Amino acid sequence: MANKNICVLVVDDQPNVRALAQNILSAEGYSVLCAKDGAEAIEVVRVEFPDLVLMDIHMPGVDGIEALKTLVKTHPSIPVIMMSAYEEIRPAVEVMKLGARNYLRVPFDGEELLVQVKRALEETHVKREVTRLQTILGNSAELCELMGSSQEIMRICEQLNKVAATDFTVVIYGESGSGKELVARAIHRNSHRASGPFVPVDCGSIPENLIESELFGHERGAFTSAYQQKKGSFERASGGTLFLDEVANLPTSMQAKLLRALQERKIERIGGDGPIPIDIRIIAAGNRRLEGLITEGKFREDLFHRLNEFFIEVPPLRRRKEDLIYLADRFMRAKANELKKEVRGISHAALQVLLDYNWPGNVRELCNAINRAVLLCDGIIRPQDLTALCPVGSEVCAPSAGIDSYGDEIPPLKETKRRAIEEIERELIARALEKTGGNKSRAARILQIDYKTILSKIKEHGLGRPRKAAPL
Repeated sequence: MANKNICVLVVDDQPNVRALAQNILSAEGYSVLCAKDGAEAIEVVRVEFPDLVLMDIHMPGVDGIEALKTLVKTHPSIPVIMMSAYEEIRPAVEVMKLGARNYLRVPFDGEELLVQVKRALEETHVKREVTRLQTILGNSAELCELMGSSQEIMRICEQLNKVAATDFTVVIYGESGSGKELVARAIHRNSHRASGPFVPVDCGSIPENLIESELFGHERGAFTSAYQQKKGSFERASGGTLFLDEVANLPTSMQAKLLRALQERKIERIGGDGPIPIDIRIIAAGNRRLEGLITEGKFREDLFHRLNEFFIEVPPLRRRKEDLIYLADRFMRAKANELKKEVRGISHAALQVLLDYNWPGNVRELCNAINRAVLLCDGIIRPQDLTALCPVGSEVCAPSAGIDSYGDEIPPLKETKRRAIEEIERELIARALEKTGGNKSRAARILQIDYKTILSKIKEHGLGRPRKAAPL
């Protein structure tokens, strides 16, 4: 989504708050409309249909609460972020119950405002995209809610929609952690076997001497430790789907028995006295193409042809970076809810770290990284919270003013504090000047200081010319 095509309505009875929000949002390329009370906001929304509304709670006439109630009824697809300068918790809880997307304290931090706006817009975009996909792809669109809505995932949804209604055996290829089991479960949920069980088996984690018992079961006394009868995965999946993950790890002898079971639709428990009919669908998965393993003599060609009635390839996360921000936000909200911790979003710098990383562990690695970051962060996830991706000591994760530059000497606390404040102050002024193209008046408004102060600070920090800086 290009910001220049996105319109935000700012509603507040205080001109200075409207001006501050307008300056911050305009600097990011958003188109901004303003209204001074709830009644005017309702009319602007009716005529202009903005993409997002940023509205104060306490206003004369029609206040924010009443305007929110109206907008939720008349324009439920437009996200509303409420603002208030009051400390009370009750109004914040009330507006969230009424349908507000989020709540922002005034005066607000520029970065926090942008994070909240970006997050609300992305959530709305994803919901609209999922609704569109549900129309196009039917129930398989639930996979997009779990994996994202990139072109690659849309292609998988289309394939899923075609094959799910059949009893075709499916092979799913993809790197470890890319979401192969999610795709397999989606196929099962959208098939006529959905009311039956889905039984996953990790063929790579079961010892060779136990794999036959795991798949086909055994009778009591069949071998030394067989103290009671056990049904295997084939029987437990009866009427449903058996998911054989990392199927290429099956030993050659077991591959032959699997082929026979698929051909005859019957299995026999170890120590059993007769065949047992099976009614299941097989979905297999692997991180390498089976054709290549046939050439290497590691997989039976006849079993490959039996399994390969239809195949789906799940691309690695590094090839679908557009899903990454959505997934990171979903994992963040889920973990924050689990930990009962308020996390307002992911900073621009942290998002860049996520986008620059190669993700060898795919979605599973992303989930773990975000979970750790939620635990470590203080309200907003920043680069230094992404410890696994951004090692301590690296330049991008270093605080604005570190103590490492002092060498082995431990300086006085006062001196450390003074240097840290100076460096942070210089960086923020430089960023504000960069954002405004060197316009000192606008930069002062963003920083909420007067014009005389910013002139003094520019001279003090040697910022005669604005230098390139990261976005606020």
